[in-house]
Amino acid sequence: MNVNNPRSYGCKDEELPMIGSLLLLSFKRDIAEFKLYSPKFSNEYVSGIEATIISANELIEPKSETLAKTLITDQLHAGMDALYISGKNLKGYLDLGYSELKISAAEFGVTALSEACHAKDLEAVVKSLNLVNININTHKTVLMKQGLTEEAIAAFKASAASLTNLKTQQYGILTNRKNIVQNNLGVLNGLYAQITEITNIGKILYKDSNPTKYKEYLFTELKKQVHMTSKTPANDTAAVK
Repeated sequence: MNVNNPRSYGCKDEELPMIGSLLLLSFKRDIAEFKLYSPKFSNEYVSGIEATIISANELIEPKSETLAKTLITDQLHAGMDALYISGKNLKGYLDLGYSELKISAAEFGVTALSEACHAKDLEAVVKSLNLVNININTHKTVLMKQGLTEEAIAAFKASAASLTNLKTQQYGILTNRKNIVQNNLGVLNGLYAQITEITNIGKILYKDSNPTKYKEYLFTELKKQVHMTSKTPANDTAAVK
């Protein structure tokens, strides 16, 4: 075990409970044959690994933090939707004042802001919004003659601060969770030990008698299945060994 990455498993943290859940399906189906091989594989053994999987899931993605991240994401998206509309209005004022300003929406940063808001690309939104705010401040007098209000200007500035604050909160949750996982690796390493015990016996039972079942007890195959069924990118919470 690497002291710099004291994980006994060769996958990302968030993948391990999913691998355990997939393995559990095969294991429970084949439990009678496992019991014949060894009395160790009792109903209590099954309950034990089920409990460990639940603990591992809660360690990696607690329900309270999942809700907090969802609320932050909703606020971020709402803020970007509002900015998208504000950007359209600002473009109108730029068009009205073009004869005096000679600045296009793209040069002003509005086009990039609108595209970033539509794509929900937070980093690009913040970057383009900073440029927009600098240009608003520089050309405020002309824009206000076209109809841009002090309230709208203040809203652009407030949006920059709000989005940055929400992103900081989001990052704080992720960083805190990584630290907690790192300090409680015993749960995940314990789950991997149980997974390894089951896969080892599964390979003994089915290597020569049932090639299809045999593959279901290969850690590499289980990891492939997790990758195939995952619809969203996994959080980079652990380096792969």
